[in-house]
Order: sequence, then C-alpha cells, then structure tokens
Amino acid sequence: MNSLAHENDETPDPLRQENIEIMQSLRPVPRISIQAFCETDGVAKPIERAGDDRRMAKTHLKVHMGGVQTAVEFYQTAPTPNLMIIESSAAPRALLDQLARLSEVCDPGSKVLVIGHSNDVWLYRELIRRGISEYIVAPVSLADIIAIISGIFIAPEAAPLGRSLAFIGAKGGVGSSTIAHNVGWAISTQFENDVVIADMDLPYGTANINFDQDPAQGIADAVFSPERIDEVYLDRLLAQCTDHLSLLAAPSMLDRTFDFGEDAFANLIDVAQRSAPHVILDVPHGWNGWTRMTLARADEVVIVAAPELASLRNAKNLIDTLNQLRPNDAPPRLVLNQIGVPKRPEISPEDFAEPLGIEPIALIGFDPQLFGNAANNGRMLGETDSANVAVQSISEIAHILTGRSEVKSRRKSGLTSLFDRLSRKK
Repeated sequence: MNSLAHENDETPDPLRQENIEIMQSLRPVPRISIQAFCETDGVAKPIERAGDDRRMAKTHLKVHMGGVQTAVEFYQTAPTPNLMIIESSAAPRALLDQLARLSEVCDPGSKVLVIGHSNDVWLYRELIRRGISEYIVAPVSLADIIAIISGIFIAPEAAPLGRSLAFIGAKGGVGSSTIAHNVGWAISTQFENDVVIADMDLPYGTANINFDQDPAQGIADAVFSPERIDEVYLDRLLAQCTDHLSLLAAPSMLDRTFDFGEDAFANLIDVAQRSAPHVILDVPHGWNGWTRMTLARADEVVIVAAPELASLRNAKNLIDTLNQLRPNDAPPRLVLNQIGVPKRPEISPEDFAEPLGIEPIALIGFDPQLFGNAANNGRMLGETDSANVAVQSISEIAHILTGRSEVKSRRKSGLTSLFDRLSRKK
C-alpha cells in the first residue's frame, strides 16, 4: 500500500505527515517524457504511483520491467526520452559496464537517474563524473522519485511558485465564494502578500460584486484564448482591488455557454502561480472534468459546508473522492458556515466532523446583517465590522492556509459549547 495514502484514523502518521510536507514543497515537473526500467516491484511501484501524482500531471511516464539490458535492447530501435530511470542490482564495476553499453544507444540530450543497491561513495562519484544525473540507493519512496525528478529538471534559481487555494461549496448557497473572497482579502491586507482571486463561476460569479468592480476583461478572455496566456497578458486582465489583491473577474452573463475541457484552466492557473504567492480559486459548486481537475491539482482544497444533512453527504463524497485523487496530499480543509440559522434543525459541529474524519478549521455563525451589508456595499467583512467574530474566523483561516499557524485540535466539549452559544441566537 502507498505509504502516503490517506488513512482515516484518529492517530496521525508522523512518516506520512513528513512526506506530505516534503511533497508540498515541490514544484510541478515540466512536460517531459520519462521511461523507467526496473528489476524489482519495490522500485517499480513507487515510480508508477509517482506518475499519478498531481505534480507529475504534465509528464508522460512509462514503467518497464527489466534493467539495463532491457533498456539497451529497447533503445536500439526507439528514441530515448527526456529522462531514463534505470534500476540495477549489479556490483559497482559491473554497473559501470552496463551503463557504458546503454550510453551507446542514448541520445545526447537524455538524462539518466540510476537506482542501485550498492551504498558506495566511489560509485556515486564515478557515475556523476560520467554524466549520470543522479544515483540513489534502493529502497525508494514516491517522495524520493518526485523530488529527484523535480531537482533534475527545475533550475535552482527558478522563481518560486505561488500556492493555489481552491474553495468549493459542499452545496450551493453555503457561502463558499464569500469565504474565498474574504480569505483572499485577509491574506493581502494582514500579511501584505500579493493575491490573485480567480472567479471560476463564469455565468454566475459574484467576485465583481463583492469587490465593487466592473472590469471590461476577465477570466473568460483568458480561458477562451489559452494560446495568448502569459504573465503580460494576465496582468492586463487583472482588476486591481487593493495594493496587494487582484481579481480575475467572471463575466457573470448568459450570452453564451461555458463548456470547457478538463484542462481549460490549467495554463491560466500555472501563469497566475508565477505571478503571485497566493492564488485563490473560487470553484463553483458542480462536478465536471475541469472542476475535478482543478481540485485535484490545487495545493490546498477548502470545502465550505452548512451544518445540515445534504452538506454532510456532499462533503463526505468530496473528501473521499479528493483523497483518492490526491493520495499524497493532506486531506481537504473544512469550514462550517451559517451556523445558528433561526428555527433550522442543525447538525452539531462534532457530529458533522465525525463521519468525515477531519475537524473544521473554522466555525462561522449565521450573521445576515454583517454578510448582507458587506455584499450590498461591495465591501469585505473586515471592512464592514473588523471586530466581528466572523472576521476573526476568516483571519484564522488565512493564517492556517498560509502556514502561519496550525489547526488547533478542538475538544468535543469546545465544539459543543460553541454550537450551543450560536444556537441560543435562534
């Protein structure tokens, strides 16, 4: 079983958490071809799993069973890929002889990663001297494979990528967009970090209203002209909301249909991540190829839910699906919103969290006056009432998603008491 696979238990796995932290620090691997020639399942399986990771989404990976000799025979009639991964259990000098034969059928531009079974410093130095890109000793993990490939093909001086934070509602109308926009605003104002908010709900998006903007161009121009997308073109499409916050607004019109392929937003998100440290993806409630792909490839996923049964069912389905799509990432984050609606029977936060296996990172009470005034005036919650407890919750979410604070484990009694206080307002 994949050592990074999600396990829905109460006891955190320190090794899994360490691997997730390593993986989160890695940049996506560029569009390259990779072929691996393995002698053992213990090496082949981590490489195969690496090919399914979101950071390897652009690569084309093929795993063959058989070591150096199989590779030599294969490449006598086929071009070599950008990267060859070769496993060999041969002794050091025999391994050098094998690789010498392989070099006779290799294209000059191909790189080679060797996975051996000899922990020999002399061998490592000799392989590097002969032009091998990297040598590691088996056993190897999925994190090892992706980290090394990333290191080979991404220049150390390359600018860091911004983190993509995808927000989606477990159900329509639970306030996911409002939470996303306010978290983006909080990151930009509290930490003075540049933030790009992408409103991906093209027909019905509300970001332009919430920020009191009416830009002539926006996200539709980028999606319908993918060949034009670069940092310069993106900058022209962004509406500047504050010194550190820019908006890719949705047209919010029904003059045409918005049917996209699953990779329709991929290039746009890549360019946005090169332009700002934080990219907020306001993903509409729905399920199709591009929403699935956007959530699968995001650095963080935040599910916003209301404390009722439909939200619980949908959140459970989303979390289970995303854990399968993102086996090497932390589970999605959960925000419970609209707690304490008058006369509405509600599921308590601890009862909501128990079947999901994750605790909410924030509990936000129902406050129609605060949220209504902010929306109607095109202002953020923090601009409307900075002392409100909901604004403090938004700030806590911003701290957690940017790594400035960790989620505090709430004891059951704490969840219950907060729910009770909010419920008394009914």
